[in-house]
Amino acid sequence: MTLETSHLHTIAGQFAPSISAITPLGNGLINDTFLVTSNGATPFVLQRINRQVFPEPALITANLLVLNRHIQQQADVRLHLPEILRTAAGQENYQDGLGNSWRAQSFIAGTESLETLRSLDDAAQVGHALGHFHRLASTLDPATLHDTLPGFHITPDYLSHYQKVARQTTVIDPFCADFINGFQHHADTLEAAKRQGRLPLRVIHGDPKLNNFLFAKGGNTIVSLIDLDTVKPGLVHYDIGDCLRSCCHNEASNSFDLEISAAILQSYLSEASVFFTREDYAYLYPAIQLLPFELGLRFYTDYLQGNRYFKVTSTEQNLHRARAQFQLCASVMAQRAGIEALIRQVGSAGG
Repeated sequence: MTLETSHLHTIAGQFAPSISAITPLGNGLINDTFLVTSNGATPFVLQRINRQVFPEPALITANLLVLNRHIQQQADVRLHLPEILRTAAGQENYQDGLGNSWRAQSFIAGTESLETLRSLDDAAQVGHALGHFHRLASTLDPATLHDTLPGFHITPDYLSHYQKVARQTTVIDPFCADFINGFQHHADTLEAAKRQGRLPLRVIHGDPKLNNFLFAKGGNTIVSLIDLDTVKPGLVHYDIGDCLRSCCHNEASNSFDLEISAAILQSYLSEASVFFTREDYAYLYPAIQLLPFELGLRFYTDYLQGNRYFKVTSTEQNLHRARAQFQLCASVMAQRAGIEALIRQVGSAGG
């Protein structure tokens, strides 16, 4: 859906007067995001929430308010999270005449996001920031948060959905179908651990890929973690696995970079070891292995359904994305011994 400039200015005007410029911000695959500049006021971020993905946007806002309130009460906070801005009428969300839900957040100035890591120092910063976020949130009761995306990061549910879709289509990619068939017995590993009480529900970010970490411009210090729509009760292992999937993916070869993984995990556990249990360490490798499969499964299913969920620029883009994730998953499995040795090493140092 194309958004007309006049409509955008009308929406932005609900949150601030005298709008001077509105420009696209970021490259997210779900929501539409803009940077808004207004005369004499601080720039802010305006987002149209994708209601096909988030049917109840108000629950997202409620979660962010609870999270921000909790973190502001903590000592030694080193992350500046975006704040919710209200409309002139005091609303936290604004619904336009087309039924779209909009929200505004503070803009974290003097920062930049990365699409690829520049150094191992960057990797260490990512691990530290995610661990710091998990440590700050570890004292927040996950039951106080809404599940804004039921089924999100529940791999066996994605597998069941794929199997239903696959039975109804004749458009099958042999590589993807064969990989799913060969890996599917791993899909329930983390969920089974949750059911058995081995892994507890905690507060998770939900989408800690590299470009959701904001670095200070001209430096390598992370100052913020954004895109908090997916904050919800869950397993931190989905966060860890997804972060490593994003940061350790060598896109030229679709291989998993063990050196980057080491830098991230060591820094992550320097923060998270205060709440990590023996079982948490035991399920690190299964999480690292599972998350590329999960995302590949989601991309491939969306491709089979005509690209309804993820934004695409070509009909087969989600298919190419799926193949890349499955190849990354295969690389993780090929390096299992090295990854498990790394986990033992950092676990020993962290414990």
